[in-house]
Amino acid sequence: MDVRKVNTKDCDDFILNVHYAGRKPSVSYAYGLFENEEMIGCITYGTPASSPLRKGVCGEKYKDIVKELNRLVLRYNRKNEASFLIAKSLKLLPKPLILVSYADTEQNHTGVVYQATNWLYTGLSAKRTDWKVKGEEHLHGTTIADRSRGQKDRAQWMRDTYGENFYLQERPRKHRYVMFLGSKVERKKLSRSLKYKQEIYPKGTGDN
Repeated sequence: MDVRKVNTKDCDDFILNVHYAGRKPSVSYAYGLFENEEMIGCITYGTPASSPLRKGVCGEKYKDIVKELNRLVLRYNRKNEASFLIAKSLKLLPKPLILVSYADTEQNHTGVVYQATNWLYTGLSAKRTDWKVKGEEHLHGTTIADRSRGQKDRAQWMRDTYGENFYLQERPRKHRYVMFLGSKVERKKLSRSLKYKQEIYPKGTGDN
């Protein structure tokens, strides 16, 4: 197997049709997993949509080098493919970088693959709510919220547009992992700026 930098569009089929979220995030860097010249997976990194998250990891000073591992998708998801793809892509990324990634508790993920590649575990994400519309529960809360973009009072616009079909749903909390990339000196400096408390890895099984 081999890992190479790829065009963002090369990942569209994996992201939209294989990954459970079915939604394309912001992508700054994309890498493909190849076996005998067949692309069998991809991993993407992008700027987190949340400004508070970018500032919250290591402070205002380092917000511009925060990226999120926002998609890891495998066609076959065979043993060790995920950890291999992550490890190889980390070497290809520009440096220094602060990486954040999440393991979705709703999918029964605990982040075993991040533990295998030595990420720091920093606990569960904050409690949040998602905007939902009855009959469209399969859509991500961000996709629903985007419909009100540009409106002065977005929540009121949603209520006026969808009436009783618009509701709020508590978002499942996610396991949050952090990785510092750079020289030994850079990694040490960044780790000292970490605002989150490092915790013991949660227990789980498999590459999830």
